[in-house]
Amino acid sequence: MMNDDQVISLYETVSDITSRMLQAAQLRDWENLAVLESHCASQIECLKEHEPVARLSGPVRARKVAILHQILAHDREIRNLTTPWLAELAALINSSGATRKLSAAYGA
Repeated sequence: MMNDDQVISLYETVSDITSRMLQAAQLRDWENLAVLESHCASQIECLKEHEPVARLSGPVRARKVAILHQILAHDREIRNLTTPWLAELAALINSSGATRKLSAAYGA
């Protein structure tokens, strides 16, 4: 079981990773974003496994809440940046599929 400082340190690590994920999304560095997302997921799993069940003290709880707000803000901005890109990607995939179907149908 982790102590309060270790728990807060893990939350801060997740916040740092999501901040770097946001930077990657802003740069449209999708490969780095995927790597960071995987690293973030492993840190979250570690939190799930080791976070104490006992209630955190007032100041520690307030720090945890502040960090969670940062993480959620990063997540919201990442989604705002990735949603249009995912739509572009879906359009390209659909277009590519249509091109292959036309080629197959007309032997082009």
